[in-house]
Amino acid sequence: MLINPRIIFFGTPEIAVPVLETVAEKYNVVAVVTNEDKPQGRGKKVTPCEVKIAAEKLNLPILQPDSLKDTEFHNQLRAFEADIFLVFAFKILPSEILAIPFIGSFNIHPSILPKYRGAAPINHTIINGDTETGITTFLLEEKVDAGGILLQDEFTIAADITAGDLYEIVMQKAPAIAIRTIERLAQGNKSIQKQNPDLVSKAPKIFRENCELDFSKTAYDVKNFINGVSPVPGAWKIWGGKNMKFLRAKLPELDISLESGEYLIDNKRFYIGCADRCIEILELQPETKKQMSFKDFLNGYRGEARGKVE
Repeated sequence: MLINPRIIFFGTPEIAVPVLETVAEKYNVVAVVTNEDKPQGRGKKVTPCEVKIAAEKLNLPILQPDSLKDTEFHNQLRAFEADIFLVFAFKILPSEILAIPFIGSFNIHPSILPKYRGAAPINHTIINGDTETGITTFLLEEKVDAGGILLQDEFTIAADITAGDLYEIVMQKAPAIAIRTIERLAQGNKSIQKQNPDLVSKAPKIFRENCELDFSKTAYDVKNFINGVSPVPGAWKIWGGKNMKFLRAKLPELDISLESGEYLIDNKRFYIGCADRCIEILELQPETKKQMSFKDFLNGYRGEARGKVE
């Protein structure tokens, strides 16, 4: 049993930061691997990612390779003599890297594998209306998200949460399963549960061009899609000649009779008709403006109370 295994952490976005901070507090994180700094915002200022900012605060060595296949980068990793590579929200690692740590490499994935393999499991969980999800840790292999399962934590989720809400939940829950997985590997326990290939489903990345709303679908499906791609890339439609993002919706208790795509603003509520019934829009984002509740949007609205969303 290793008392304090040497760990290299691989990650980039905000969701990975609590895992890094928690693991670094308990174990010996010898380095952090993350993406290169990139231009962001209107001014295209070169900005570090959230994991790099956290690693700097923790005074950890940081590696930002321009290629994961670079042999010099592989040599840098070997020099740290790490026992475990912990990967959360990062790129696909080549086999040359997976072979470096003495114990092995594991990934944190926000679904109950083999369900929702791919880049966007959180989004697809909400889009498909699931009321249960979870987090899986598994040993990495060359095939994406296909490695042997180490641990799984399942939990229920509310019916109308957004992908952004679930992102926050995963961010809170992931550190605990990361610690338990490290403890297990450090004790020499690498027993796994093989993934059932018959239960595999995919969760590919979602792009803005695929997020235009289709109100000819059922209200249940439209509501789930709106919530499932919120806040980014965001479901959208042209309304009043401008692009409007719809970022949170629910099925109202009172069903208003509206045709597909027809909207009604009534008593400070915003309803849109779908194939079978209407949905209620709770949050939206007008073009060039910030996300807001519909009630806040209504304060400056001067349009018609009833009409069509194009």
